[in-house]
Amino acid sequence: MRRSLFPDHFSFPCLLKSCAAHSALSLGASLHSAIVHLGLEDDLFVRTSLIDFYGKCRQMDASRKLFDTMLHKNEVSWTALIDGYWNSGDGISARDLFDKMPHRNAITWNIMIDRYVKAGDLINARKLFDEMPERNTVSFTSMIDGYAKAGDMASARFLFEQLSDKDIFSWSAMVSGYVQNCQPIEALKIFLEMYNRKIKPDEVVLVGLISACSQFGRLSLAKWVNSFVQQISFDADNPHIYAALIDMNANCGNMEEAAFLFDSMKNRDLVSYCSIMQGYSIHMSGAKAVELFERMLKEGIMPDEVAFTVVLAACSKAGLVKEGNEYFNLMKTEYGIVASPDHYACMVDLLGRAGFLKEAYDLLRSMPEEPHAGVWGALLAACNRHSNAELAEIAMSRLSELEPRNAGNYVSMSNIYAADDRWMDVSRIRTQMSCRALRKIPGCTWIYS
Repeated sequence: MRRSLFPDHFSFPCLLKSCAAHSALSLGASLHSAIVHLGLEDDLFVRTSLIDFYGKCRQMDASRKLFDTMLHKNEVSWTALIDGYWNSGDGISARDLFDKMPHRNAITWNIMIDRYVKAGDLINARKLFDEMPERNTVSFTSMIDGYAKAGDMASARFLFEQLSDKDIFSWSAMVSGYVQNCQPIEALKIFLEMYNRKIKPDEVVLVGLISACSQFGRLSLAKWVNSFVQQISFDADNPHIYAALIDMNANCGNMEEAAFLFDSMKNRDLVSYCSIMQGYSIHMSGAKAVELFERMLKEGIMPDEVAFTVVLAACSKAGLVKEGNEYFNLMKTEYGIVASPDHYACMVDLLGRAGFLKEAYDLLRSMPEEPHAGVWGALLAACNRHSNAELAEIAMSRLSELEPRNAGNYVSMSNIYAADDRWMDVSRIRTQMSCRALRKIPGCTWIYS
């Protein structure tokens, strides 16, 4: 004999949590009606779940009404409403409620600190961090991550050294921070320190290690990382680790290993395809990169903005003007992707390398937004390659405003004048460099993806 089953004060919160995760507002509102009908709205657990649900769906009027009419509020209900305000982009109301909260727990403090960090407001994040009665690993890691994203690795390292109970997340924040700030040596040092303490790296740390090696560009180090990753047990189907390994081996000059890794993948995704295409493009095998792009499309993998940037750059290096133009148009017409300044930079470089300087300049002028330095730089490089001083002067006038301390631009302009026997202009450029204390930076051994 079947019994009728009714949701109760345990099952409704689970259902509301699922609705919030999928932004199913209408379904959650129907559950709310059922809760009222069953007389469960005043249950503390259920009402707090409703506050959280409406907050995650950015319905703050409904969330606040439920909160204000609660007879007994606890720390969880306060925190749910505070988090809802942050989800709705209202940090001011979140802070106002936090300041009025009679008893704050560590979770509420950490939410406030983390939200300020994600909003880029390190001043308020640090103030709350310093005021926090009992700071924990979560609060330290949030601040470390915030400083790393702001490029202040000195402050991140200072807090990291103060943290007595370091966990995998805090170590990961440091490794990733150094990688994000192009300090691969420090990233490798912090990884080795972690590993010597017998802390097993997780996926994020491994990707950070591999990315650091990729930046460093040493083949011997890449081979060690390949061996290390194979020695420790990791998910052989993990696409993020595979993509990072492909990228590292390509950047370090080991395309044979990169291709082997790609071919051995069971489930190739967009990231792995972009990594291998980028590798072939770096090693002047643009035609192979284009071939892989076509294979990716045939496998039904949808390209994104990054994929088109990679294939357009490959076309540029391989001199595939026809294919590059086709992909540039396909991106807009077939996939509805709005061309970004990076896409325009690739196209200007493609046309410029092939000697179509007028077409490159016309394309630049047709951009719906102001071209960034990369676009003008691509035009200047093309002018240098084909000795076009007239267009070069136009590009240089903009570059001197956008990146006045980039010595490479002045050197390129000087070379263009020298090729045209305009020695007075060469002298003028060199004087400008001298007055601005600029000098050509020697080539760096690190290779960036």
